[in-house]
Amino acid sequence: MWSDDVPCACIGVVHLAPLPGAPAAGGSFEACLDVAMGDARAYAAAGFDGLMVENHGDAPFRRDRCDPHVPAFLALCADRLRADLGVPVGINCLRNDAHSALAAAAVSGADLIRVNVLVGAVATDQGIIQGCADTLLRYRRALGAEVEILADVDVKFGTPLYRAPAPEAAVATIERGGASGVIITGSRTGSPPTADEVQAVARAVGARGRVLVGSGTTPENVSEFAPVCDGFIVGSYCKRDGDPSLPVDPDRARRFVAAVRAVEGAGRVGVERDV
Repeated sequence: MWSDDVPCACIGVVHLAPLPGAPAAGGSFEACLDVAMGDARAYAAAGFDGLMVENHGDAPFRRDRCDPHVPAFLALCADRLRADLGVPVGINCLRNDAHSALAAAAVSGADLIRVNVLVGAVATDQGIIQGCADTLLRYRRALGAEVEILADVDVKFGTPLYRAPAPEAAVATIERGGASGVIITGSRTGSPPTADEVQAVARAVGARGRVLVGSGTTPENVSEFAPVCDGFIVGSYCKRDGDPSLPVDPDRARRFVAAVRAVEGAGRVGVERDV
């Protein structure tokens, strides 16, 4: 995980191109890796604190288990990013293959994984996705892996089947689901949550874990969130023309980091951590 000395972390999403076997695939594993490394280096040069690599180009996504080559490539990519750039790296195996993400992280030495549905059940375009905390935490113990879990609350492109208020769901995700932190998003890619939603979750979570904003953030709105969150997971804004399928735009990436750093007192620095 990124250092606690970072008041408000900037985590850049490395959207992988469609891997061989995906419906839109058109290149080799080597070509996909070259694109990923280029984006990762652009984020690092812009001053990002960490990276999140995900198989974004593999849509339509599998509901839970991916084909074995997907986590294998995620592990390879994460290993190369860590060796080349020396920054914390996370893995997200879409749509909700948390076990494969954990395996890839354990093998590659990645710091964390993102899990879209850790607790509860969510109706999505892939069907109903069930939480996986029980088996995931046991698998992590079996592997002896020191990999942290960041989990979405009311994940984008999904509707919870048991709709607890977001602050209550966030606390349950940490206390009952074993997450180190929670991610708050809008309803879809590029759509931000409201500042009130993030603040309510942050107040409920307190010192239990981290709170990150995971969609829709731009240099124009980060000042609304920075005082009440621990960081941002950002991808689309930093891409050329805001298109996640295009390469990282170095100017956009630098503007985003500069906007976060410019927010006076950014981050929940007054919260004592006990996790």
